Amino acid sequence: MAESAETPVPRSAPGSAKKPKAKGSPKPKKSPKGSPKGSPKGKQRSAAKKDEEVDLSMASMGHPEIFPLVLTEKTQEIFNCRADIDVTAENPHKLLKREDIIDDMKARAAVSDFHPFKKIILEYPGEELLVVFDRELKYGQIFYLIATEEAKESILHPPEPEEEEGEVKEGTPEEYVYKPPVWKPWVSLGSEKEIEEESVKERTTKVKYKISRRQREFGARVKFHNRNASADPKHGYVECTSYFDKNFTIRQLEKNVGTQVVPIVEETGTQTKWTYPKNATTQYFPRDFSDEEKEKYLSSEDLKDFIVSVALRVEIALQQNEILNAFFDDWKALAEDESGFAGKSDVSLKEYQSFTDLHYLKDRTVSCVCWHPTIYGIIAVAVTERLSYEERVNNSGRLLLWKAPILFWSFADPIHPQLMLECPEDIYCFQFSPSNPNIIAGGCINGQVVLWDISAYEERLRNAKSGTGGSKNTTVNMPSFMLEQQVGKEPHLVRYCAVSSIEYGHKSVITDIQWLPEFFEVNRMGTMFENRAGVCVQLVTCSPDCTIYFWDLRAHRPTLQPSSEKKKEDKLILAPPDVPTTFKHLDLCWRPLIKVNLPKTDTGAEYSPIKLSFREEHYHTKIQDKTQPQVKQEALVEKLPYSEIQATSMKPLKLLENVTSSFFVGTEDGEVLYTDWKMERDGDSGRLLSQKPSNTYIIHDGLVHTVQRSPFFKDIILTVGGWNFAIWKEGVTSGPLLESSCTAKRYTVGHWSLSRPGVFFIGREDGNIDIWDLLEKTHEASQTQNVCIALITCIKPWIYSSKQHFLAVSDDFGTLHVLEISWTLSHPSLNERSSVLHYFEREVKHLEFSEKRREFREEERENMERENMMKKTRAIGGQRSRELMEEQTNQDYTEFLDLEKTILTRLGVLKVPDRYASRTN
Repeated sequence: MAESAETPVPRSAPGSAKKPKAKGSPKPKKSPKGSPKGSPKGKQRSAAKKDEEVDLSMASMGHPEIFPLVLTEKTQEIFNCRADIDVTAENPHKLLKREDIIDDMKARAAVSDFHPFKKIILEYPGEELLVVFDRELKYGQIFYLIATEEAKESILHPPEPEEEEGEVKEGTPEEYVYKPPVWKPWVSLGSEKEIEEESVKERTTKVKYKISRRQREFGARVKFHNRNASADPKHGYVECTSYFDKNFTIRQLEKNVGTQVVPIVEETGTQTKWTYPKNATTQYFPRDFSDEEKEKYLSSEDLKDFIVSVALRVEIALQQNEILNAFFDDWKALAEDESGFAGKSDVSLKEYQSFTDLHYLKDRTVSCVCWHPTIYGIIAVAVTERLSYEERVNNSGRLLLWKAPILFWSFADPIHPQLMLECPEDIYCFQFSPSNPNIIAGGCINGQVVLWDISAYEERLRNAKSGTGGSKNTTVNMPSFMLEQQVGKEPHLVRYCAVSSIEYGHKSVITDIQWLPEFFEVNRMGTMFENRAGVCVQLVTCSPDCTIYFWDLRAHRPTLQPSSEKKKEDKLILAPPDVPTTFKHLDLCWRPLIKVNLPKTDTGAEYSPIKLSFREEHYHTKIQDKTQPQVKQEALVEKLPYSEIQATSMKPLKLLENVTSSFFVGTEDGEVLYTDWKMERDGDSGRLLSQKPSNTYIIHDGLVHTVQRSPFFKDIILTVGGWNFAIWKEGVTSGPLLESSCTAKRYTVGHWSLSRPGVFFIGREDGNIDIWDLLEKTHEASQTQNVCIALITCIKPWIYSSKQHFLAVSDDFGTLHVLEISWTLSHPSLNERSSVLHYFEREVKHLEFSEKRREFREEERENMERENMMKKTRAIGGQRSRELMEEQTNQDYTEFLDLEKTILTRLGVLKVPDRYASRTN
């Protein structure tokens, strides 16, 4: 067969490297004169000559008789050598006739997969060539060709290994000898054509400039003299500045960019010994009846009777299965069809952003979450060590060296914190000041109260949101190196301004902290007065050590000090330069203003408060216009620092009578208390004592995690604890308006919706969130959605605009999830507030009716017992025994006590106890 002059470049399998040109190969000759230098024929001839000199064997690996071979699916079908069908890993050899291969090359020419090895096939001495299926790609391709008869015989009939006695034992793994790779010269396979096509070539004609001067000026003598450049503008200094010319602007419409990806090579080593794989087989057989048993059972009358009896029923069952699905739930499908207009998918929570940090949040849990009141996209989280009491005692030395901080996250950078607040101990709760968001108060695990001032970092937090524009796509698509340039990797550490005295503070962890509103303040007796400063200067904390403390941020000056002594003290106590001096007057000497205890009515013990809820809390959670800055309040704080604001004892203030001092408390044992913080003076000792709770309710069977008032109704309270939750109405003492049933998983936290009056969210210990809608269902949650796999520790909703409502959810693994609330859950219906209010009023009437019904049933039961007793007292024949006379006397005395109790109750001297509220003294 005559060889074609236009032999194409041999194809290589995808992913195979192009081999360099051998060192000793001769250079291609120049094209003949008849053909131009760049003609296609000349290029094809030169490429054909190069192909003839290419060494495609595995000589570099010590096997010159092996040639890697690429066989397409069509070629495999022609020669019956399909991978994993005709040839397998167990039988990889396939003998192909030399005449069939030559016929294929004649028929398919350069398209044939054997064309690169045409010379080897034509010079092969034998009649059959061996093709081996290489499943492990040992030589780079899935097949390889054997070019010699000796190699073919050695592969088809390998010599049996001779085992020496005493040296090689059965089952001993062979040692693998590592052969380093051998350097091979590069061989061109046509890639330079692609590089030449992608290279940039100059196509425009270059502009040529010719600069000349007169011949008589060559070699002329040059004379220099001084001249004033400013006086002679014609021959002085003239600046030719660049300018923008619209006539020569070129708009870039398309750009061709090429990139080269280089893999990262890494050398690693292990102690595992590599062994050759060996095939193993297992022989098994089924347990069958013998021929005699088969004939016996198939010819038995019992089998025939059974088949005849069940044939009709089996046929009917098969027809029913084909007609309809017997396991289809029609009621469930009906409920899905009759769902709301927005559909079931519209009531879900969508993942908007998540925040975590492997350095600061490793092995820690999020204890508290707070949105920044005025800056969009900024959220602060407090983290604590995820340790039990025994683990904290054992690791106390390590915990003293590194304290968990408060981290400020931004939507613009979900990886790096924007700010970090230093904490003396682990923080379990913190709150922004409603009047000045730059002031933050937190409660520590050791009972201390900490204050921070982030006024110097306010501009940094505001600039952190620049570039996002309130859009999620911009934040997600922004490259990581741009985020690092904007915010930096290391967050700024803010030192705390002041910490309370550990001697006069709480003796246990502070579980809740709240700011009192800016329009009133309290004195040491608990009486409310007008707050003339107009800023929040007092806060309340509670702890399981059975105490509730009121703190005042202002400096109390019991005695006047001379100016000389004051200057000496200022010189002695100097704050570090990075610590703000906002609360310098409170550091380490801050004491509580009021100490409120919660004594039990029946015993001398006290309740352990966990969460608080004041009636004025409604002003803290109401929806405010975040687009209007609080200029008036900030200016007031700048003019009057906290150290210069006068305390209540310095000047008489106006008494506020319309503000109530009663509040709800959730305890560690699951009780819900309604008490008053006003102090009472003991008549005997003259000491100030706390009032006993007016109502005590035992509803929850575990620690109360949430006590929160509705942002739409001041007198509606949500409590979550143990395995259930309850909704209360202030002023209704007969019990809760709504009490849920116990769930399979424990509730951990709850929160009202800020936009819908009848919706609230409850987190569970299995990572799910129950969404309750009182207008849709009151006996079960309207929707349950999984957020994470860990326990949910905190839930905080936030409203940015009418179209964006967020829900921050933190878990026990230290991750903060920001979910976007759907339209159905964030936008109320037309009369939703009035409908929810009507529902609460209806529940109050239901409680009153139940209470009256209970009293009626109690009175009816007493009357029946009295009648039965009268029947027993009637003796036969009109005679009464001594025992019957004593029973009659006791009955008369009981009736007298009941009459006395009824009279005292009507006069208002005695209160009637109920089944929920405990009896007060």
